[in-house]
Amino acid sequence: MKKIFTLVLTLVATISLFAQSDKQVKWTFESKKIAENTYEVHMTAEVGGNYHIYAQNAGDGPVATTFNFTKNPLVAMDGAVKEMGKQKKVFEEAFNSDVRFFEKKVDFVQVVKVKGKAKTSLAGKVEFMVCNDKECLPPATVNFKVAVGG
Repeated sequence: MKKIFTLVLTLVATISLFAQSDKQVKWTFESKKIAENTYEVHMTAEVGGNYHIYAQNAGDGPVATTFNFTKNPLVAMDGAVKEMGKQKKVFEEAFNSDVRFFEKKVDFVQVVKVKGKAKTSLAGKVEFMVCNDKECLPPATVNFKVAVGG
């Protein structure tokens, strides 16, 4: 009986390792110059399967998508991260509340100003969680670094 329990536990642990949030979301990071020393940094999430990724203001329950930027004295943030995509707001029984999320694709955009003519980068990490109508995968964190300036 102990061997069967151990086998089942090992199988479940192995499956959960392969079904992580970062496997369901493909992130791309790029910058676009929009004015002198001003850039839009696009952090785009493409969500696989029938999963959805939660908004920055997800509501009560799920782990919201959060961006933490590494301090860089050459880069100043210009406002908050904006979400560009079709946001849905639905009541999810699992959280017993209304939640906000995006399906398939969402573009998170941060405007930054680079001091002087410096060539530098905006670095940081994004934490996020994905769910579908049957399960939620554990939250994941992805590090990124995007060239700006110069």
